[in-house]
Amino acid sequence: MNTKITLGVLTTLLPMTIFTAHASDTAVTNLNNLLKNTKSMTANFSQTTKTADRSQSFSGSMALERGHKFRWETKSPSEQLIVVNGNTMWIYDKDLQQATKQSVTSEVADTPALLLSGDPNQIARNFSISQPNKGKNYYVLKPKSNAANFRDLSISFNGGKPVMMVLNDSIGQTTSINFNNVNINKNIPAKEFSFTPPRGVDVINQ
Repeated sequence: MNTKITLGVLTTLLPMTIFTAHASDTAVTNLNNLLKNTKSMTANFSQTTKTADRSQSFSGSMALERGHKFRWETKSPSEQLIVVNGNTMWIYDKDLQQATKQSVTSEVADTPALLLSGDPNQIARNFSISQPNKGKNYYVLKPKSNAANFRDLSISFNGGKPVMMVLNDSIGQTTSINFNNVNINKNIPAKEFSFTPPRGVDVINQ
């Protein structure tokens, strides 16, 4: 599995258009109001990543909790687990029998994967935010940094819950993620955000 692809899309909606609207105070306020009410979230996901000549589909489950706690477990077609807890991230590829441990740098912390588990008040500092249709809870975020590895991210809510995201990255890929069986603000066992490499697994520290 392409780890770079997975990290870039962990946290995607509707056919994408390149929106040129500038961030508005209303869009920022509306999005922050939705995100600040999300203290934790669990869901199943289905993900499709498309390039000009290829399409890949994945499915699995995820969990997040405010304070940069994140779990993304891909179960099909191959198994991969990504666990973030504060400043540490583990990536475990079961097929490769390999686990990678790395620090969560500011660059990684600003990826879509961790947006929902971070501080919503920080988002407007790092992204330009627009709400293309004022009657719909559907938002487009564009990173302000030229060093970001994606061009734009769209996120859609239904009933106050994130249900769809679409990511256009810097190398021409579009990733769509649909969330189902979404539960907001439920208690999540602490063990969901911890990881110990199984015996016999190769561990790489980065």
